[in-house]
Order: sequence, then structure tokens, then C-alpha cells
Amino acid sequence: MLYARNSVAEIAAARADLANLRATTRTILDEIAAAQHDGVHAIIFVTGIPGAGKTLCGLNVVFGIDRLHGATFLTGNPTLVHVLREALARNAANGDRKLLSAARHRVQAQIQELPRFRDYHLGTGEVPPEHVAVIDEAQRTWRRDHAVLKSRDRTVKLADSEPACLLDIMASHVGWSAIVCLVGGGQEIHTGEGGLEEWGVALRARPYWRVVASPHVLQAADLRQRLPDLPGIVLREELHLHVPARNIRSERAAHWVDAMLAGDADLASSIADEGPLPFLLTRDLAALRAALRHSARGTRRAGLVASSGAARLRADGLGVELPHMDAQAVARWFLDGWPADVRASDALEVVATEFSCQGLELDYVGLCWGGDLIRRPGGAPWVVRNFSGTDWQAVHKPEAASNRRNTYRVLLTRARYETVIFVPRGAAEDRTRNPDEFDAVATYLRACGARELEVVPHTPDVPGVAEGMLL
Repeated sequence: MLYARNSVAEIAAARADLANLRATTRTILDEIAAAQHDGVHAIIFVTGIPGAGKTLCGLNVVFGIDRLHGATFLTGNPTLVHVLREALARNAANGDRKLLSAARHRVQAQIQELPRFRDYHLGTGEVPPEHVAVIDEAQRTWRRDHAVLKSRDRTVKLADSEPACLLDIMASHVGWSAIVCLVGGGQEIHTGEGGLEEWGVALRARPYWRVVASPHVLQAADLRQRLPDLPGIVLREELHLHVPARNIRSERAAHWVDAMLAGDADLASSIADEGPLPFLLTRDLAALRAALRHSARGTRRAGLVASSGAARLRADGLGVELPHMDAQAVARWFLDGWPADVRASDALEVVATEFSCQGLELDYVGLCWGGDLIRRPGGAPWVVRNFSGTDWQAVHKPEAASNRRNTYRVLLTRARYETVIFVPRGAAEDRTRNPDEFDAVATYLRACGARELEVVPHTPDVPGVAEGMLL
């Protein structure tokens, strides 16, 4: 009922009428109905490019299931849980404080934190009341060694990978159950995320699961993100979301980000040559804020984002990060309006990191580039670094380096309209902010086709009236 009544402007604008999204949702529901009819346990893998609407598709499934059987949306991303719950509850309450508390309670069962769901059912042995579990960013679940290590000091200790635990929890249903895995490429930002490979290992040991998947799960170049060709697997092309639903102005934005981060300036430039891309470049922080302030009016909102590893941005006055584990702080940043609340994203004061904004969106994004992903003068490839003590240290582990590039992929794909990239100028007297390194980043972005930000004429600040959340 809460979801059906939702009128949050940004959800309504999520291009939910896309034929691709409708076909995928219908296919998922058909496979769930088949599992129920046949009395089997089924797992369905849905793939999609960044911004294609995987989360929205999952929510449509969860809130479209017959109440008799129930469904829950599980995610390891706490900020997504906070904002989804609060947006739906606020909208249902329609300003009535008494109704708000009840609405918040009602929505909790259908949007849950995956670790809490996992630990509760492993610890108690209870069969979940829901027959269907939709897992957001399923490729980010923990592999076995990491799961055992992370739970070592917890009340509930894991003896297997997260995929194995979730399969066993849902298989405790007598008769049938279904798991829907929403899979996004290039979104891994934590160490220990097992990818589809870990799901394959768990499923090989549990051959009683019916596996239905997008063909793209067998085609990933990264072995960690490739599902093995399991016996009896059924491939459905309809389970791949290939039409970008996030970036309204350009369907090529995600492809440009992929090419740019891969170091392929020629490919990125050729994509940019096909038409203006929603990526602008500035070296001036004041100009960045002015441009976002100028663009985000009415129901549109803006915000600043940066990598959690960009430690030296504090020298540019960008040292205040949104605490991603604080549910109310996250909800205020995404849902409240400035200037009524200076804690809102539109205030352009608090920076959201990849942990705060993964899975969520803004209309206009100001990405503040950090010294954790730089280029050397002369066209050398990306250099990944961590700030330790008083200086930068190079990152050599392939998984950690990949996760950092993915961090910037997440940040670069948060905007529905435009992303303005601020590359600091650095300071010659500060070895941690080498101007040559930042100049090399800016030069590379220009070579890839990023456009220079035009100076925005000064206009009086107009208070935003936006309230909403973007999927």
C-alpha cells in the first residue's frame, strides 16, 4: 500500500514505463510463479548496466508479490535501506507525525539490511515469513574466507559464504522459495566481495536449486563476476537491463565512464563525439558550487560526492563527510531541503562518499576528485593510492586497485542530469597535493571528451523545495 501510494517525484520520474524494465519485471514474476507451481527453489539472476533500473525493478517485484507469500528487499547497503524506508514512510504519512511512526514500522519488513536478515535466521533457525528474497547488488556478497573472518567476533558466526548462507535460509521453506539476485558490474568497492563466482560455488554444492539467469552472467571478462555454466541453467535475455534509465540526457554516459576508467581515451573521446555528454570539468570549487546552485531548482536537487580515500580534499575545505551509518543523517541529506535544513545535500557543504550514495541518485552531482586516483604527467595509466600517516602510499593489490576504480565508477554514475567534476589545482609546497598530478588528471579528462564548465552568471540563491529519493 505504501509503495502504491508513493508520489515522490524522483521515483515517478524514473522512466518506469521503459519497455525493457517492464519485460524484465514480468519475466521475474513469471519465474517466481513457476517456482511456486512446481514446488521448487529457484534463483533468478538479473543483470544490467549502471543506472538501468535494477533497484527499481527489484522494488517493483517486492511490492508486486501476493501478500500471502510475501517478499523482502535485502541489501548490504545501509544507506539505501535508510533512504528507501524514510522516503516511503514520509510520503505515506503526508506530514502527519502520528502516521509517520506507523508507516516507518510497516515498511521495515519489506526493506531490510541483509546482514541483519542473515544473522537473525541463522541464529534462530526460523524460516523466513517471506517466500521471495530480492538481493540488491548480489555480486557484492562475501566470499567464504571473508565471511568467516568478519563474523569471528560476532554472536552469529558464519561457516560459509554469504551466498551459501542465503541459499540455505531460503531453502528452509517447505515446498518453494525464490531468490532474485540483482547484479551490477563494476560496483564492488569492498574487500572480500565474492562476486558471481561465489554464488556458483554455493550452487554447485546445492544442485536442487533451479537457476534462471541473464546470458550476461556467463560472459563477464572478470572471472570473479562470471557465473559458471551450471547444469540445467536456463538463460533468459529478458533478464538483462540494457537501457539506461538513470541519466536522462545521455544513454552513453555509463559507456563513457567505463572507457575513461579503463584508460582508453580514444574510445571515450569517440563516445563523446557522438553528442554532448553530461560530464563537465572545472578547476574552481566556487564555480562548481555556483553551477550546481544554478541548475538545481524546484524539485531538482544537487550534492557533492567524493571518494572515501580522498583524504587531502580537506585542504580544499571538503573534509566533512556524511556519516553513512547514521540513518537519520543520511535520510536528511537525501530527502530534506536547503535552506530550511543546512544538513541537506543542496547545502553543498557535506560530502557523500561511495558508501553513502551507492544505489542512490541526485539530479546534479559535483564530484570532487581526490589524490587517491591520479595520473602522472606524460600519459601514464591510473595510479591508485591510500593516504597513510603524512603521505600517499601506492596500492599494489589488484582487488584493492579495482575497488578504487569502481569507487569512481559509482561516483560518476550518480547523476540523472549532469556531473560536474572538480579537479583541485593542488599546491606546489604540499607534497600530498602535487599540482602536476592533478593537471594530468584534468588533461586526461579533457582528452576523453569532458567539457569545460562555463561560468554561471550570478543569481540569487533559490531555496530548493525538493523532497524525494532517486533510485
